[in-house]
Amino acid sequence: MVKVRRAGERDLDSIVELVVRLKRLNSEFDPLLKVRDDVYVQVRNWLSGFMNNKNKLLLVAESDDGRVIGVLVSEVRERLFYEPPMEGVIMDFYVMPEFRRRGIGKMMMDEAIKMLREMGAHVISAEFPAQNQISVAFYRKYGFRPMMNTYVKET
Repeated sequence: MVKVRRAGERDLDSIVELVVRLKRLNSEFDPLLKVRDDVYVQVRNWLSGFMNNKNKLLLVAESDDGRVIGVLVSEVRERLFYEPPMEGVIMDFYVMPEFRRRGIGKMMMDEAIKMLREMGAHVISAEFPAQNQISVAFYRKYGFRPMMNTYVKET
């Protein structure tokens, strides 16, 4: 039985490993997403700010044997110019490949949406590489739709 819960300090090493795996996967979709040499340090520093921040939500999926097998990184942001004013943003979402297609992603998404709503979000968005068709299909299945585009140019 997999359990979805808020992450704690004891989970940080496992979460860092999963987020780095996701960032490396992202680099396969676009060369502009090549990970930095110090990616472990950067991810650890970034995630450390999530532990006791009321606007941040860090969820993990934990297997029967206590291993962290999935992570969802999100936050509630203010939309300064739009209604509704508060948006829950899913920035990173990763389930270990050997645990996919078992409903774990759905469990994590359902819990994240519930908790983000409790934190004041009235709209939920997700950020991921544009070429990641697996993510596109996953989010569309949950009723997400495109809202904004980001275009880049190397200089």
